[in-house]
Amino acid sequence: MFTLAEVASLNDIQPTYRILKPWWDVFMDYLAVVMLMVAIFAGTMQLTKDQVVCLPVLQSTVNSKAQPGTSGKADFTTVETTTGQGEAASMRTVSFGSAPTVTPDVPLSRATSSQYQPTESGQELKKEQKDSSGRKTNLDFQQYVFINQMCYHLALPWYSKYFPYLVLIHTIILIVSSNFWFKYPKTCSKIEHFVSILGKCFESPWTTKALSETACEDSEENKQRLTGAQSLPKYVSTSSDEGSPSASTPMITKSGFKFSADKPMIEVPSVTILDKKDGEQAKALFEKVRKFRAHVEDSDLIYKLYVGQTVIKTVKFIFILGYTANFVNTISFEHICNPKVEHLIGYTQFECTHNMAYMLKKLLISYISLICVYGFICLYTLFWLFRIPLKEYSFEKVREESSFSDIPDVKNDFAFLLHMVDQYDQLYSKRFGVFLSEVSENKLREISLNHEWTFEKLRQHVSRNAQDKQELHLFMLSGVPDAVFDLTDLDVLKLELIPEAKIPAKISQMTNLQELHLCHCPAKVEQTAFSFLRDHLRCLHVKFTDVAEIPAWVYLLKNLRELYLIGNLNSENNKMIGLESLRELRHLKILHVKSNLTKIPPNITDVAPHLTKLVIHNDGTKLVVLNSLKKMTNVAELELQNCELERIPHAIFSLSNLQELDLKSNSIRTIEEIISFQHLKRLTCLKLWHNKIVNIPSSITHIKNLESLYLSNNKLESLPAAVFSLQKLRCLDVSYNSIALIPVEIGLLQNLQHFHITGNKVDVLPKQLFKCVKLRTLSLGQNCITSIPDKVSQLLQLTHLELKGNCLDRLPATLGHCQLLRKSGLVVEDHLFDALPSEVKEVLNQDTSIPFANGI
Repeated sequence: MFTLAEVASLNDIQPTYRILKPWWDVFMDYLAVVMLMVAIFAGTMQLTKDQVVCLPVLQSTVNSKAQPGTSGKADFTTVETTTGQGEAASMRTVSFGSAPTVTPDVPLSRATSSQYQPTESGQELKKEQKDSSGRKTNLDFQQYVFINQMCYHLALPWYSKYFPYLVLIHTIILIVSSNFWFKYPKTCSKIEHFVSILGKCFESPWTTKALSETACEDSEENKQRLTGAQSLPKYVSTSSDEGSPSASTPMITKSGFKFSADKPMIEVPSVTILDKKDGEQAKALFEKVRKFRAHVEDSDLIYKLYVGQTVIKTVKFIFILGYTANFVNTISFEHICNPKVEHLIGYTQFECTHNMAYMLKKLLISYISLICVYGFICLYTLFWLFRIPLKEYSFEKVREESSFSDIPDVKNDFAFLLHMVDQYDQLYSKRFGVFLSEVSENKLREISLNHEWTFEKLRQHVSRNAQDKQELHLFMLSGVPDAVFDLTDLDVLKLELIPEAKIPAKISQMTNLQELHLCHCPAKVEQTAFSFLRDHLRCLHVKFTDVAEIPAWVYLLKNLRELYLIGNLNSENNKMIGLESLRELRHLKILHVKSNLTKIPPNITDVAPHLTKLVIHNDGTKLVVLNSLKKMTNVAELELQNCELERIPHAIFSLSNLQELDLKSNSIRTIEEIISFQHLKRLTCLKLWHNKIVNIPSSITHIKNLESLYLSNNKLESLPAAVFSLQKLRCLDVSYNSIALIPVEIGLLQNLQHFHITGNKVDVLPKQLFKCVKLRTLSLGQNCITSIPDKVSQLLQLTHLELKGNCLDRLPATLGHCQLLRKSGLVVEDHLFDALPSEVKEVLNQDTSIPFANGI
């Protein structure tokens, strides 16, 4: 036999699953255990004590051959049988007209033979008894046992014999039905994962410590913090704004551009609530919850399985109750048995008693009572399943009770599991909901970020840029560390790929900050922070994918001087391209737009009177409409790069204050319109590089004030003499063309300081070139030059000489007379340099501290 403890283990569910067992499931499990105990108790009693006791029913039997008138005489027959080895035993069967008297002490064989008394004399009877001898067989006891066994199987109803086993089978089926969804392969893995995550979420320090300090801040406390209340709020913020003057100041949105007046702020002390390990575990939980939700929300298998097993249990209850009620009355104490073995026993009918009948009937009634209760609970479960939509779950109460208003509603199996958890304890789902909130996740990231990026670590990442300014570049962080705003001497701050960047009021400490870069970083600013940026920020770079990513507060920086916009501003996709509010930028001087415009937006003209420099890099999209340029009368520098222009736009000729024009990387083939540049009296720099220009018209002489001319990377084959009539020309760049000859007229450019003709087909250098004694840079690389004249020594101000990639055999020793030329400025093959006289190399290797101007 097995023990009760072993059987009870069949219903033992892992303790971790208890949170998914509502009260009715738990109650039904207890009922199943009680039914199991009933079955085991009844079965044990039946195996040990179940039996029937039968006694014969004595009836009056009259010999069918006897006559009615011979009542005083008896007809009898004597049957003698011999048993054993020589041992005789006589049995006589006698029929009387009246029923014999049988005493309890007389066995069946003797009672049968005593029904007929012999008529012989007493002496003859004594003689027969004297002759009977042999071993006692206990035949009478065996006859009773035989009858009891036969009548147990023939007379006893089957339900009385198999009732305990039926109860056991039914109970096991009910137990399996109740817990099948925990064991089914398609559901148990999801359930195990859910229970594991739920337990970790419940015990996470983020929910037990940080949440208690952040999630329950009510709006009144926030208002007090904004208005400078005398006393600090009861709860201290633990978001990434720790230590900031206003951790809860509302962020600026694109719906409105107005700010209220600055209000005094109260410094909230920083609170450390999570160590690094706890923070990493909480971040891992957020990721697990996100993936689990995506995995479970797409199906409702668990819900259907639970409904199915509940229906099965209900049908099972109806079935058990239906057939059991018919067999209650069959369990009886008395039974009549007709074994049909009268030829062996002599009796045809027996009356039997079932000693377990009373106990079984009580157990059956108890079992029916338990089944009824079990069935009513099943019906209640079905009512609960269909009363409310269990495949939808709303965190509305959690959103109302906490500051995490973004907790999303869930559906399908995810919702059903949360409904089941609510039946155990609603606190589980409340805490679990925190890990569905992006606001909560962002707060955790901010705290972890502040732990990782300390002031000392940030100080190590500060560098000096080309303008000798202190610069900090933060890339792909979860937010902006608070310690950044303690770097008070920082000049440039670059934030790249930080989607949840927030600029708190602490930025007002950074008095040196004048340049800010936002690369795919739609930063939000607090009110006090905006006030500081509005008054102090001078240069802003914004790189975006869609125009909606441009923060709204950008258009309100009234003291902004330079604005760089890099992203999609295509008017077809963005009819209101976001530049309409540039009119507020009254002090804007430089506007740099790198986009894919088809026309210059008319809204840019709102700031045209203030602009001094406009740069448009169009990334290959053809810029068609340029009429808006006419309104930019104060523009001094204009760059239209990579705009697929085929001719110089006529609108440019109206810009009377234009000083520098850059048309780099277009498709310009002819520049006959250059004659109109005579109206641009202030034009000093013309850049037509990286185009398809074939020749330079003689009308270029009309640009009398031109100082720099860039024509590199075109298709020029010659330089007209008109170019050398530009007496003020200081820089001429014709690199990477097909020029074969340098005209002798080059000697007329007495102010020429930089001459670049690298990557052409020049083979001879005219002597007139060396009359340009002001040359500082001379780039002659990648040509076909075979020799350098000794007159190169006349270029006393030469600091950079490029000769690499020619057909030179040697370098002139007169290079040593170029007082400012050093080895670092001499670009030539090593073997040519090594061939120079030692005294020349010695001069070239000397260091010099004489300052000179680089570039234009």
